[in-house]
Amino acid sequence: MQYIPNILFAILLIVGVGYFVQNVRKLTRNIKLGKDVDRTDNKSERWKNMAMIALGQSKMVRRPIAGFLHIIVYLGFVIINIEVLEIVIDGLTGQHRIFTKVLPDSVYGFLIGSFEVLAVLVLVAVIVFWIRRNIVKLKRFLSAEMKGWPKSDGNIILYFEIVLMTLFLVMNASDLHFQHAGHGNVISQYIAPLFEGNADMAHIVERTTWWIHIAGILVFLNYLYYSKHLHILLAFPNTWYANLKPKGQFTNDSNVTKEVKLMMDPNADPFAAPAEGEDEGEPEKFGASDVMDLNWVQLMNSYTCTECGRCTSECPANLTGKKLSPRKIMMDTRDRLEEVGKNIDANKGKFVDDGKSLLNDYITTEELWACTSCNACVEACPVNIDPLSIIIEMRRYLVMEQSAAPMELNNMMSNIENNGAPWPYNQMDRLNWANED
Repeated sequence: MQYIPNILFAILLIVGVGYFVQNVRKLTRNIKLGKDVDRTDNKSERWKNMAMIALGQSKMVRRPIAGFLHIIVYLGFVIINIEVLEIVIDGLTGQHRIFTKVLPDSVYGFLIGSFEVLAVLVLVAVIVFWIRRNIVKLKRFLSAEMKGWPKSDGNIILYFEIVLMTLFLVMNASDLHFQHAGHGNVISQYIAPLFEGNADMAHIVERTTWWIHIAGILVFLNYLYYSKHLHILLAFPNTWYANLKPKGQFTNDSNVTKEVKLMMDPNADPFAAPAEGEDEGEPEKFGASDVMDLNWVQLMNSYTCTECGRCTSECPANLTGKKLSPRKIMMDTRDRLEEVGKNIDANKGKFVDDGKSLLNDYITTEELWACTSCNACVEACPVNIDPLSIIIEMRRYLVMEQSAAPMELNNMMSNIENNGAPWPYNQMDRLNWANED
């Protein structure tokens, strides 16, 4: 009988971690649906970016209040979860606070004391975040794309944090042996008087909060896949694989380059074997109309999006009332990718055409052509997401596959083709203005 709790804990742990691993595999599968792209150059710069941006939160603090509060929650999430290691060992071995037997009292006390202080700071930060979302109602959380699930998701995460931090403090306060030992109970000591005089009740509360706390952590772990909070895992690879080339630099399509060379060189052999690195034959598609046409880094970007809205709040097109929202571009890409993933799951590993696409069904041409290509969204993103690259690929599809550019753009391209400049003047007449009186 004494081993039943250990067995139950092991089952809970295996189910929780197993489901998480299954979701990670599904996530990886979905990201790999994208086209291959090599982002392994300049490794030293990439490690620096990851250290500064993902670990160091350097872009978060550009907005000091939100940045400072986010760092508290971030540190709390990372550091306090060290305590989960002790819970896991205790649960599997039947021990109680096993680290008190291997760590000096001063070290254990410092760790738990730090965890408790951080827990209170996290509670304060999370409450402020909740007030900003639900009472102050910051404008960037009220956009059209933030209705329904995205709004609920943001609040659910905050409620999770509040419950987990509260459980941690109550668990420590109701652990009378821990309280009597005086090891790091710098906050819980003020809650402990609630349990004085009834040791049995204190034990029940301590065991109950212990179980709910670890179960809550495993539930939250598996909730990540369905939540914007997935960025706590993906921010690190996302910043490492971010594009290091100058912002806004277009990618060259090798097939287009080949056609241009044939046009420019009348002696070129159109049937010559392709050079190394060039594609052979006609490409399936220019640009992107669906998620499978994007590269895998762009798809990882969509899963990494924190839905914080900094990109949209900096977007000049959005600020002038146009329909474009860079945040919505990323959310739509992720939603379509999830739809494709479910399609594959339902059809035993194969994608069956569902008659839908990212273009038109999720993202409209009005949104795409509203973009000024200024890169404000890329600069603003705290985890180096690049919405502009997706917009450009979808524009490329509209122009090169559907000839569906706006009239003004078509006129400009015709002028460049005929006159060598965007203006509707013959090259010979370009300087006529200088001869006018």
